Amino acid sequence: MRYLPLTDADRSAMLDKIGVGATRDLYCDVPAGALLTDPVDLPLHKGEQDVERTIAALGAKNISPSDAPCFLGAGAYRHHIPATVDYMIQRGEFLTAYTPYQPEVSQGTLQALFEFQTQVALLTGMDVANASMYDGASACAEAVMMAARITRRGRAVLSGGLHPHYRAVADTHARFLGHEMTGPAPRLEGDEDIAGLIDDNTACVVVQTPDVFGRLHDLTALAEACHEKGALLIAVFTEAVSLGLIAPPGEMGADIVVGEGQSIGNALSFGGPYVGLFATRDKYVRQMPGRVCGQTRDSEGKRGWVLTLSTREQHIRREKATSNICTNAGLCALAFTVHMSLLGEDGLRRLAEINHAKAVMLADKVAAINGVRVVNDTFFNEFTVELTRPAALVVEDLAARGILGGVPLSRLMPGRAQFANHLLLAASETVGDDDIARLCAALKEVL
Repeated sequence: MRYLPLTDADRSAMLDKIGVGATRDLYCDVPAGALLTDPVDLPLHKGEQDVERTIAALGAKNISPSDAPCFLGAGAYRHHIPATVDYMIQRGEFLTAYTPYQPEVSQGTLQALFEFQTQVALLTGMDVANASMYDGASACAEAVMMAARITRRGRAVLSGGLHPHYRAVADTHARFLGHEMTGPAPRLEGDEDIAGLIDDNTACVVVQTPDVFGRLHDLTALAEACHEKGALLIAVFTEAVSLGLIAPPGEMGADIVVGEGQSIGNALSFGGPYVGLFATRDKYVRQMPGRVCGQTRDSEGKRGWVLTLSTREQHIRREKATSNICTNAGLCALAFTVHMSLLGEDGLRRLAEINHAKAVMLADKVAAINGVRVVNDTFFNEFTVELTRPAALVVEDLAARGILGGVPLSRLMPGRAQFANHLLLAASETVGDDDIARLCAALKEVL
């Protein structure tokens, strides 16, 4: 394909059309301090070996979760990924950026997505799932918009236990749609009265379990309170492995279930790409964003797969589109599917049991340290502790000792002084007994 760059006259005509004096004016929303005014100071050229050496030196400045005791969580978790997963997703049939619109050439991809959807529906206890979400946060925002379409209401109540990044993404979407977003402030002690905030204009309540502090919640009563007011309950999770052990949100009455699938088959990768999981009830399927792959039979009675529902404006009239989200996170979804297939139902439950047991051991060990208080009464593989020093400083001291010692709440909730000394600690099957011993020894030194 030839690349035909725009001429100066082309650029000038386009800027005139939209009423902008110069290209730079298009970036007026970017803070001045974050906008580069000069080219990046990079050498003009280097040999391949020199580039590899330079990049390796830069990378060595990081502490890799694979090379250090890692207790990081807060929405992205380190788990073991079987070698089979990478082998399968790197097959040439799957390594393509092409999205599966034509069933006659994409049967393998469509079947994989169909199985992905089936796994997600079973995992969440829902009727139907899609294969189109970027990550958990964007899936949460899409769920809020979907609830507004279904109920024809424009108010959403968000729990204080919702991950702040998920809330931020939902707020961004709501700002441009005119939706009202409300809810209680985050709190560690006591229960929030979120049911009391539901009124006749409430489209949905968004609640997370395990929540951002690691606490588990029974959503049954809240689901009933939502339905009495004609609102929908959106259940969010950031740790998909938890669903191997705790009751799925669908069994507790949730209408839409969304979450992050990174934990299963996908590496941390400095924050992405990840895969959003999205499931709902049959009666709402036509308001679900993205695409749904279905199973069918051809004219000869042979089993095959097709895109059954695809509600983007690319496929249907713009005014009928539910969303313009345009990815199936295909390779990440495939990695999720392969890993889930390797685990099976019993394997996932066993993996979840190991995660929980590791977290219980970690909580018992750190609770015995002077200056550490475990806040949670319930948790899966992540919990909050209160320290006698600012958690951000403690994390730095632990990093200096080669330990990735959790995520300070001040990083997730800047400006909330009450959380300055609180730290989120996560433990997965990758955490060994010696890792926990190293963390405890280091905490005794730095507190």
